Amino acid sequence: MIALPEVFHVRQIAPQPKVADVPAEVRRQWLNSNIAKRIKPGDRIAVGCGSRGIRHIGSIVKTTVQALQELGAKPFVVAAMGSHGGADSKGQRELLASYQIDEAHLGVPVKTDMDSQQIGTNSWGDPVWWDRNALGADGVVTVSRIKAHTDYRGLYESGIVKMCVIGLGKREGASQHHRWGWKGLKEMMVESMKVILDKTPLLGGLAILENANEETAELRVVDRDELLDVEPKLLAKSRDLMGKIPFDELDVLVIGEIGKNYSGAGIDPNVVGRLLIEAAPELETNKPKIIRMCCLDLSPESHGNGTGVGIADLTTDRLLASIDPVPFRMNNLTARFLWRSKLPFSFPTDREVIEQSIDTCWQPIAERLKLAVIPNTLEVAELWVSKALADVARGNSNLSVDAVGKALPFDAAGNLVQEQLFPHSVRGRRA
Repeated sequence: MIALPEVFHVRQIAPQPKVADVPAEVRRQWLNSNIAKRIKPGDRIAVGCGSRGIRHIGSIVKTTVQALQELGAKPFVVAAMGSHGGADSKGQRELLASYQIDEAHLGVPVKTDMDSQQIGTNSWGDPVWWDRNALGADGVVTVSRIKAHTDYRGLYESGIVKMCVIGLGKREGASQHHRWGWKGLKEMMVESMKVILDKTPLLGGLAILENANEETAELRVVDRDELLDVEPKLLAKSRDLMGKIPFDELDVLVIGEIGKNYSGAGIDPNVVGRLLIEAAPELETNKPKIIRMCCLDLSPESHGNGTGVGIADLTTDRLLASIDPVPFRMNNLTARFLWRSKLPFSFPTDREVIEQSIDTCWQPIAERLKLAVIPNTLEVAELWVSKALADVARGNSNLSVDAVGKALPFDAAGNLVQEQLFPHSVRGRRA
């Protein structure tokens, strides 16, 4: 049996911007926007919503619906998530409902039909697709988080533009752009957006920025006429705000859960510094540099979609058993990034996975082992680290380190009791 290191609790304590009253700010943004001036009483306004684990998303969408009603509109929700949820109406309805985006909570229709219509051709000569329900509305807005994309670096990554092109493009729009690999996202997506701005009733969108603690840091309604100029600035700001692992190098990273609610890639490459895309070099600026990475569970919110499991090197038998091949294959074949979802080595228990990660990480001197444990790649404000990393952390004024360490907690079956380590995480709150 391989000895496991004692671990120390580390918290990132740098001050973070935060919206004090999220519903009030959502309402203020909509009612004071230029979009409000475009809406006439009785207008049917489609609200595009996606499937990501955005903090307060249910409340944000509900307040958006109420603000539109205050303006005299008749809002309804349309699914704007491309091929997620198995690329079918039922799966997408279930995903939205899991975030309280449903008729019961909103009091308005929620349309998840997968029908799309070609609205034109972009400058690459490719067709541009859009949701039929959205096209039939008098106006369309989106509720979109702005953040770094998992597959490429560009002016437009995850945000309003991507939701309009890929999300409201349904399966056809998602497939159309992903078939070009990262170039279809970085270079062609904006060309399709120009067609959407010309051919659809899009009014704009609510941009959500989150801080390193995954709390709402800023809310801004962006009008269609300023979208292409404003979104890159919001993206740059969100990149500065996003949570990061506060070390440059790790021998072992243990990820408690992976999943689509934490990142579109399951494991966020922006956090773990591992891009892993076919024929694309790893970015030299990517941090941290990690020798061995393992993951233990797939979140139930992923509904069996184990996308990104291959970013890790080792995993558990139960994680692989929890993968539903239907949404897993659909999402990955549509996205066309296949390396990231190759199945890694697996073992029956968490202890064995962590032991093998340590044994194969190229650091045979136990006192020098740089090991970190995180609950997922979305919540990295708190982590547990080995003594070698705790000593590094004590020299960083933005980190708080407990003086006393402890053994990793395992249950009788040899599995990590993650709720003890991270009681405030998604998993801890779920328990």
